Amino acid sequence: MPRQPLFAGLVVDENDNPVETAYVGEDPCYVVNDAGFRRHILSEGVDRQVLERLRQQINGHEDLLSEQAAKMLGTEDIFSKAMIETQLKNIDQQFNNLLQTGIPEEGRAYMGLIGFRIVIDLHGNVVRVDQPSAIDDGGGE
Repeated sequence: MPRQPLFAGLVVDENDNPVETAYVGEDPCYVVNDAGFRRHILSEGVDRQVLERLRQQINGHEDLLSEQAAKMLGTEDIFSKAMIETQLKNIDQQFNNLLQTGIPEEGRAYMGLIGFRIVIDLHGNVVRVDQPSAIDDGGGE
């Protein structure tokens, strides 16, 4: 079980109201206000839905993403690119690690600034994930 909600501060309900976080015992939750009734939704379920959507976007684009990441890091050699590509191909393990360690507050703040946002319904189903941009496969101009 994660120690904290992974996307705290980045989740809103379908009415665009911020979703709070809380703990039920040791279990981290997102708290959705349902006309005054505070619905506590285990964060892991919501977080895994978001990570699955991200995995689907990454899947099949590992080579392009690793090349671009290596360029951004200033390490465009073949070994760095291969290491990044391997990490992307093992993304499920990386996501499991992320659920345990969390995203630093500064990272979540940056994600919010660039427009990353998660919309959930009253039951914790992810309705939409807003992102600054999607992966361009180079097919159009």
